[in-house]
Amino acid sequence: MKPALLHTAGLARRSLISIRREPLAWFPSLFFPLMLLAIFTGSFGQAPGRIPGFPPVRGFLDFAVAGSVLQAALLIGTVAGTAMARDIEGGFFDRLILSPVSRLSILLGHLTGAVVLAVALGAFFMAVAVGFGARVDGGLPGALLVLLISALLAIGMGGLGLFLALRTGSSEAVQGAFPLFFILLFFSSAYFPRETMDGWFRTVADVNPISHLVEGMRAEIVEGITTGSALAGIAAGAGLSAVTLAASGMALRRRLRGDA
Repeated sequence: MKPALLHTAGLARRSLISIRREPLAWFPSLFFPLMLLAIFTGSFGQAPGRIPGFPPVRGFLDFAVAGSVLQAALLIGTVAGTAMARDIEGGFFDRLILSPVSRLSILLGHLTGAVVLAVALGAFFMAVAVGFGARVDGGLPGALLVLLISALLAIGMGGLGLFLALRTGSSEAVQGAFPLFFILLFFSSAYFPRETMDGWFRTVADVNPISHLVEGMRAEIVEGITTGSALAGIAAGAGLSAVTLAASGMALRRRLRGDA
């Protein structure tokens, strides 16, 4: 195995161990999506079939579970970014860059832990929803597509978290920035379809990449395997990942030069 792969595997293992030992770091990614799923399902359970423009689904739970999977992946960026910032604050990052560890492995190690956590939470949320009566029309392949899109979003948000950590070197700054991304969630079609929106709110939701990500997930749950929606979600996730990974790579090179 090439040294870079060995370095990445070692740092990824460290990231996963840190996640296991610090449940408070990822508990919000578990608690808040479940809470909102319960609140929205209890409040708007009769929305399908009664609100004009609402797509034909068996129940609101089927419609909303994709939003919870996506919300968890959004919050995962805090986990990766905070871990990197703590490494910088504690001096471990400095020791890493003085060693022969691959620079790319420093980023990928943190991202691996974030992606594994996002996929695990996404699978858990779907299992809970199925336990309460939801159904994934796409079956196992559809569920795997949902988790693939969730993983791509986790990479994108993890890359953003790493960028903020490398630019600021502060775990508080990373944690303080990510609540702003709830705006992206609530100005999207995560919990209500765009067909029920109008005016400027609809315009924002149309251009919000989060809408396309969640709709790519939702289609596999409520419609079965839909190639167009799945590809749109995968493309949006891959595009976001490419942008934030490039930004975090540049931030890493800048910190290595001492410009951070």
